[in-house]
Formats: sequence, structure tokens, C-alpha cells
Amino acid sequence: MTSSINLLFQDSFLRQNMMGPNALLIAQELTRDLPLKKGMRILDLGCGAGITSLFLAHHFDATIYAVDLWISSTDNWQRFKQFGMEDRIIPLNLDAHELPFAEGYFDAVISIDAYQYFGHKPGYLETHLAPLVKPGGLIAVAVPGLQRPLVNGQPPEEMLPWWQEGMYFFTSDWWKTLWEGSGAVSVETCREMDCCKQAWDEWLLCDSNPYAVKDRDMMAFENGQYFNLVQIVGKVN
Repeated sequence: MTSSINLLFQDSFLRQNMMGPNALLIAQELTRDLPLKKGMRILDLGCGAGITSLFLAHHFDATIYAVDLWISSTDNWQRFKQFGMEDRIIPLNLDAHELPFAEGYFDAVISIDAYQYFGHKPGYLETHLAPLVKPGGLIAVAVPGLQRPLVNGQPPEEMLPWWQEGMYFFTSDWWKTLWEGSGAVSVETCREMDCCKQAWDEWLLCDSNPYAVKDRDMMAFENGQYFNLVQIVGKVN
């Protein structure tokens, strides 16, 4: 297993399976100070091609429920078997609004570069997600964000050529206010992440991914002026 898990950290595997800023780097920073441990049940919500699930299962020796809407559970299952992780990771193809788990089932939820698509709406956290986590359990999220608030809800004029519908980018203060207002969690951390530039730079090197190639002009123009990565960690009440 040791030799196979080393594949996870190889550039060739990551570039083939990244779906945005390097999720492995983000997962490493997001979980660095979290008390995750062997035997926990962890929901990896919006796991993409399973990079984060593989990291969590290997690093913490936990049982991971790898949930994604867009990626086939069969495709992820094949990747997990490649790493000898079929007994630790359960792949599921589910909508984040229709999670069929028991209340209090999970010790923790991890979500990397996915939560912004469904969790930006008031009510999601307290209605759909927090009930699935035992009291005192953790919800830890990393999302693309903004260094400064949008003015009147509009992106800077110079960014309009690249701004797309569905870019739910907000500041760390915006996310903190949303989570605190839910009453479902006590916010323990809400901050800009250190790995932002490296995670984006490594995504842009994915020559075979048309989305990465398309993002190059946007990020060259952005040049560290607008975007960041936001980390939010909350303890379930």
C-alpha cells in the first residue's frame, strides 16, 4: 500500500485528476490542526475525483464517505481500488441537498472547493449538513474566495470578461457571518489560507484539462489582486 499511496503525491496523477486548485495541498493545510483520528467516520462532501478522500483515508486511517454529484462513483471506486483503499472509502454519487445519512452519523465533514456551490445559501448548513454530524463534531470547508467584498454585488469591471455565473466567491467575513447566523455551529476558524497561490499555480499546469487552460488568462490578469482561499471550521452545537 505504501508504494501505491506514493502515487497520490506524484504530479502526473494529480494533474490527471485535479478539478480546480490543487485539492491535495488544500486538504493538507485545512486538516493540519484538526483532531481527526483513526476510526472516525468522515464525510468528504464534493470529493471530485477522490484526491481528498484518498488523502483523508491514508493520513488519518479513517472511514471516508466520498460523495460527489458530478463524478461517477464507479470511476472513483476504480481509483480507490488502485490505491488499496476499497475498505476505507465508500464512493457515492449524491446531491448535497439529498444526503441520506442518519442524524449524528459523522464525526466530521470535510469539503474542499465544492461547498460554495450549495452552501452559500442561507439555511443549507443548519438544515442539510449540521444535523448529520454528532454534537461537538467538526465541519471544515475550504472554498475559493475574495480578498475584498464585491461592490453592490458586482465583480470589478476589469474582471467581467472572466466572471461566470456560478462563481460564488465571497470574503472570509461573509462566510463567518453566514455560519454564525445559522446557529448550528460555533465558528472556530475563518481565515485566508496560505496555499492559495501554489494551489492555483499547480492547477494551471494541467495542460490536458481544458478548464485549467481556460483559467490561465484569468489568473494571469488577476495576479493576486482579488482571489484567495477561505478556510472555515465550525464545531457542531
